[in-house]
Amino acid sequence: MRDDPTLVEQIHNELRDVRWPAPEEIRSRARRRTQRRIVVATAVLTLAGASAVAVAAPRQSPAPALPAASASPTRHEITTDALLQPADLPQPVADPMYPWQLSQSGLGEPVLLDPLLGACRTSQGRSEGWQPSILSRSQTLLRKHPPGPRTDGDDLVAQDLYRLTPEAATQLFAGLDDLIAPCAEWRSVGPLDTAGVVTTVEVVHRWAVTQRGFAGDDAAILRTSLTAAKDVKSGQVHGDDPPPILLAIVRVGDTVSVLRLGYDGTEAELRQLSVAAAARMCAAANPAC
Repeated sequence: MRDDPTLVEQIHNELRDVRWPAPEEIRSRARRRTQRRIVVATAVLTLAGASAVAVAAPRQSPAPALPAASASPTRHEITTDALLQPADLPQPVADPMYPWQLSQSGLGEPVLLDPLLGACRTSQGRSEGWQPSILSRSQTLLRKHPPGPRTDGDDLVAQDLYRLTPEAATQLFAGLDDLIAPCAEWRSVGPLDTAGVVTTVEVVHRWAVTQRGFAGDDAAILRTSLTAAKDVKSGQVHGDDPPPILLAIVRVGDTVSVLRLGYDGTEAELRQLSVAAAARMCAAANPAC
């Protein structure tokens, strides 16, 4: 294990693919996971049921059988019908014959809210604070688009759906204010390459929970505000302040969804999709809806 990186190295690593003046690129870097790959628009990678159960289900010693009337099956795998569907979105989704959906399934991944929030916390000697999951499924639905290169503007919504232990699922919401408290206002410093000229710039990030309790068993909207990059030496500001980055966190039973809209999404749209996501999550939640 290498030594902990410096603050500048952390910011450089997190934002190395971002050119500061472009708000849509800052938003895209925060919401994409590096291991996603492109698949057919409606196809979602599937966890093998037997493998998922073998990894996720705890071993139990034999116990007396419950009466049939009170027995309820425990769900393990997250199936595709637990995710948002094209019909839930207000805009047309890309034609399934073109590769316009990003998708991934995983085991034991952390419930990642915002990579920069994690960088803020670790820069202060804290843990990232992410709750561990048992298994997860992710997708990004893209707007209808003619064949050709995909752009960040094609993103409609990115969704990460996790199964956690019941305790971890409820603790995620109970500890949300404590999670962001050290990062109410965070000054990050890193390099900016402008036409081959590298300067050191600073950006101020602010995190806040703006809404709660509007979907499922629990829900919250996390808003990230950023200032435009400012040259540390000259004070020159590069561009305007980018629009805020919005994400919703929704819990139904032991499942949690993290939803991120495209760069032009609003809080009202995010709330609407959160309600739709909560209804879909009933297909995977324990206890059942």
